[in-house]
Amino acid sequence: MSLFLGKNKHHFLYHHHKNYSVIPACRESSARKKDSGQAGMTNQTHLSSGDRLINKQGFTLIEVLVSVAILSVVLAAIYSTFFLAQRAVEGMDESLVKLQEARRALDILRCELDSSFFIKADVNTLLQIKDRDSYGKSASELTFTTFSVLQPGLSRVSYYIEEKDGSLNLFKKIDSPWTQEKTEGIEIIENLDAFSIEAKYHDQWVKTWDTEVNKNTPEEIRISLAFRLKDRTVTLSDIAIPRIDKPI
Repeated sequence: MSLFLGKNKHHFLYHHHKNYSVIPACRESSARKKDSGQAGMTNQTHLSSGDRLINKQGFTLIEVLVSVAILSVVLAAIYSTFFLAQRAVEGMDESLVKLQEARRALDILRCELDSSFFIKADVNTLLQIKDRDSYGKSASELTFTTFSVLQPGLSRVSYYIEEKDGSLNLFKKIDSPWTQEKTEGIEIIENLDAFSIEAKYHDQWVKTWDTEVNKNTPEEIRISLAFRLKDRTVTLSDIAIPRIDKPI
């Protein structure tokens, strides 16, 4: 009985010791697998982080070329817009200057004709309108005596057209009616399309007038200036009424 128990005890202890030796081995194996898995995941994580760090260090050649192409297109569009805006502003400035010159010349001429002076007994006083044309364009010639602010006393003023390099330029000349000295004309406006002077006679507009023939100044005088602004023709007109020696 004791032998049986001893054997059983020995068998029990053997199996008991065997179980204790097997269980730690299993645990060690699973722990190694777990550690190797964690190590693999750690290496993967480090590898991914390394890739991200490498990608963040610079741009590829294709990215640089695409960026340069986009920048070139944007700069070209900006430059074109700026260039077109600058041309529009310059064209507007030239048109405004041309328009101001024409209005100023028209106002001065109207004021001078309003002050035109003619007396039958004085041969030095006159008002003459001559119908002229240049290449089919109206180019009237006007000469009259008036009181001008440019010199004291009575003055003889002439407006006439001269053709220069295919364009019509308006000139003005002022001298004394009592001398025969010739003075040089001053250019008033260049590149005109037409300069027209008309006198009102019996409710009709005529293109010629001579106080030596008519013995009087016209009731009204119409002045017209035509010039081009960009792609269109602009015509400015005004009416002068000689007032000296006329009933009010």
